[in-house]
Amino acid sequence: MSFRTRTLDGYFKISERGSSVSREIRGGVMTFVTMAYIIVLNPLILGSFSADDATAKRDVLGHILPVSQVAAVTALVAGVMSLLFGVIANFPFGIAAGLGVSSLLAVTIAPQVTWPEAMGLVIIDGLVIVLLAVSGVRTAVLNAIPGALKSAITVGIGLFIAFIGMVDAGFVRRLPDSAHTTIPVGLGIDGSIASWPTALFVFGVLLMGVLVVKKVRGGLLIGIVVTTALAMLVQAITHVGSSSGNPKGWNLSVPGVPHVLAELPDLSLVGDVSFGAFTRIGALSASLLVFTLVLANFFDAMGTMTGLGKEADLTDEQGNLPGIGKALMVEGTGAIIGGACSGSSNTVFVESAAGIAEGARTGLANVVTGLLFLGAMFLTPLYAVVPIEAAAPALVVVGALMIGQVRDIDFSSFQVALPAFLTIVVMPFTYSIANGIGVGFIAWVATHTAAGRARDVHPLMWAVALAFVAYFAVGPITAALT
Repeated sequence: MSFRTRTLDGYFKISERGSSVSREIRGGVMTFVTMAYIIVLNPLILGSFSADDATAKRDVLGHILPVSQVAAVTALVAGVMSLLFGVIANFPFGIAAGLGVSSLLAVTIAPQVTWPEAMGLVIIDGLVIVLLAVSGVRTAVLNAIPGALKSAITVGIGLFIAFIGMVDAGFVRRLPDSAHTTIPVGLGIDGSIASWPTALFVFGVLLMGVLVVKKVRGGLLIGIVVTTALAMLVQAITHVGSSSGNPKGWNLSVPGVPHVLAELPDLSLVGDVSFGAFTRIGALSASLLVFTLVLANFFDAMGTMTGLGKEADLTDEQGNLPGIGKALMVEGTGAIIGGACSGSSNTVFVESAAGIAEGARTGLANVVTGLLFLGAMFLTPLYAVVPIEAAAPALVVVGALMIGQVRDIDFSSFQVALPAFLTIVVMPFTYSIANGIGVGFIAWVATHTAAGRARDVHPLMWAVALAFVAYFAVGPITAALT
């Protein structure tokens, strides 16, 4: 073992966690590949191609965030935060812009304030999160969660990321309102796999499943590369094109040889922040928006880290993640830096489970992921070659691996079964990890109180359950106060 390898091993505790440098590199690449879609999707949620577009995401003054600029800062912050998290927290959990917060910004917050003011609220949210982490409150809440709920969170995340993969690939689709049916989603198009991209997704799931069964090293990464190559061939022959106006097309990016390999990123949005929201809409309304952001960020990251930690076998006998306090503090910084760069709050990504499935166990994998994100700022045309239909199968396979944690839940006791069940199903059904955790907390307190075991419920569980009641009722509360 060379001096450089020994140094890496000692700092990141690679051998101690039963890993190797090659596995960490492979896992870091895998995590990046499954997360890279965020550089395409986050700009589509927050940004607009033109102010003249009828569907442009405008703030209260009618201003937009250009898609190209959002893409650049999305990659920049993801790279910086993944590096920081890997070096400081030493966990293989990639960090990037959280789609839940981005959607909240675009749909709810920006129409009330300006984009710089919305990002100012994100920074305040991050400062509160970091303060809660430094004070130990966040760690205390995490350690107060019962083991059954922690396992349920892991299972729920597994179903959630599998559902994300199926939806992104078009295998599961929302039925149009004109379909005159009470069924909200269906298989493919008219109940069949009627498009080449979705067919490639199915092929990818089967290929990666076989490679995992065969215990092929780098099986998920190999599956993505093979499926991408096949997707490029299919596109060259069939000319399917984009899904824009064509339900049978490719989502997010069309596979093909890029005409340009590199381009300079436009980082004009960095530092374009204002704290004028408290003046524009009033201190009370602005504070309620910050409360919503804090609660969503607080539990989204905690739940994700709990699930990923259990999947990587890094938790102790109580299901707690050693060193979680430091990790939560660094993760909270993602909201501060993300807001300061106008790229939305950054948080731990569930797609990191794909890298963990490839063997990642330390922060070295995150360093690899971070460097790739920084490189992606310049290589947008190159990374866009991988269609989401080629990466999504990895999420389905990883979801199948994570659901195994269900064996640790005692479903014979209904006071445990109902909260666990609700935690598991609400995550994919509402497309939110935080929602699943909140419903699970409330149900846990309610069922244990009904069973005469209220004293067995940790006081922090009561406090958090009440906070989630307020969180779910924030709309009516805001309306009543304003």
